[in-house]
Amino acid sequence: MEWFPDERKRYILDQLRSKQKVQVTSLSEYFSVTTETIRRDLDQLEKEGMVKRVYGGAVLSSFHQGEPSLLNRKSIMEKEKKLIGKKAAELIKNGSTIVIDVGTTVIELANEIKNKENITILTNSLPVSTILIDALNRSVFSGKVILLGGELNPEQHSVTGKLTEMLLENFIIDQAFISVGGVSLQNGLSDYDLNESMISKAIIKSSKEMIVLADHSKLGVDAFCKICSIEEIDAIVCNTEMPNAWLGNHLFKNVDWILAD
Repeated sequence: MEWFPDERKRYILDQLRSKQKVQVTSLSEYFSVTTETIRRDLDQLEKEGMVKRVYGGAVLSSFHQGEPSLLNRKSIMEKEKKLIGKKAAELIKNGSTIVIDVGTTVIELANEIKNKENITILTNSLPVSTILIDALNRSVFSGKVILLGGELNPEQHSVTGKLTEMLLENFIIDQAFISVGGVSLQNGLSDYDLNESMISKAIIKSSKEMIVLADHSKLGVDAFCKICSIEEIDAIVCNTEMPNAWLGNHLFKNVDWILAD
């Protein structure tokens, strides 16, 4: 069987999401191609930011030195994030109380909140709050916006800390929309910033429905701080179908996989 380059790369990513590492020699035998062909595939995936080359193979890419600043991440997967944000906005119900956390994907969600009535939005994201206030002033939707207080994080343009967690305890939230650093079978949802991860945990405790926004580069990735297991969430909005290696896994029994295309 002859494999096209894109088919090989999809298979490689599926294998990484289930096994954490791939080897050049094994892939060469599986595809019946030279090791040089596999190395070129892995080099291309590394250029796209999907994998990290290691001796003899590759592992999934991850920000080992901490996540880049919000401004540096904004242009990464921009098209995919816009699709996810638009699809997630469709899930918001009139009259509901929602919370939006921090990240570049949820900024796209904020941009897509239109024609909703009497909604209350809590957020600890400064860019999200700015977008929402402007939209309220232009009557793009009706309701109110609550910016959660706490310690400012200048790199991520967010508000975090114990005060933010305490404020969240005072609300009953219908829907929570959170972005994450990674989603994996082994460790569930994770993120790179400890303080932001603690806020995500507080959001989970206060929310009736948990909706995760994650582009395909987050799938199979483990970040620094654990947030929760996959069973604790209700839906994942992603720009690709669920990885083949995850299909039928019991962890997703009660999780809706929502394709943003």
